[in-house]
Amino acid sequence: MAKNVENQQEQAVAEAVSKTEAFFEQNGKKVLLALVVIAALVAGGYAYKALVLDRNVERASELIVEAQERFGVENPDFALALNGDEQGAGFLDVIEQYGSTAAGNLAKHYAGVCYLRLGDLENAEKYLSQYDAVEGLPGEILNAQNLGLRGDVAVENGDYVGAITLYKKAVAASENELTTPLYLYKQILANVALGNKEQAQECFETLSTKYPAAQETRLADELLGSL
Repeated sequence: MAKNVENQQEQAVAEAVSKTEAFFEQNGKKVLLALVVIAALVAGGYAYKALVLDRNVERASELIVEAQERFGVENPDFALALNGDEQGAGFLDVIEQYGSTAAGNLAKHYAGVCYLRLGDLENAEKYLSQYDAVEGLPGEILNAQNLGLRGDVAVENGDYVGAITLYKKAVAASENELTTPLYLYKQILANVALGNKEQAQECFETLSTKYPAAQETRLADELLGSL
């Protein structure tokens, strides 16, 4: 019986991590397009006053859109989005040429996403951790995604304590109906995997109170009820 419960917990954690893939399939293109525009405005407004740097901002924004076109299609080619080809740039091209721009910062986040989807956890963590948080509502959502994805990498590496810390930061980064229920749920799963039932229950109370209609609330209720 104990072995069955342990297997169930591990399967639940794995399934929750996979939900990140579905999130980006549904929302990645929309979020990225909005942030490219915002990032370009911010960078052009106060960070790059010299003419040559203004040109860099403009060019970086153009290149990241090329990479995004590979990332945001129905069946994305993450290796192509990452590396680019003769037809267009990849996120690594944006980072290498314009890494100090706002678009270059976004490219670091999405390079991490690509590496995660390709199963390269080391580079996923490397690039996700290089991303600097941005301001504003769309930026806050991306900030939360970034922290949550780093939590997913920690889970994949068996570091549930580190994952919980990152999921907590993801929840604190942005309170919204897209990411907050997801990362509260993943906190619950990681706590269950560690045997921290009290902490898992506390997270569930927050989740069920603030987001009673969320799918994650139902899933968490089913999981905790089965233990």
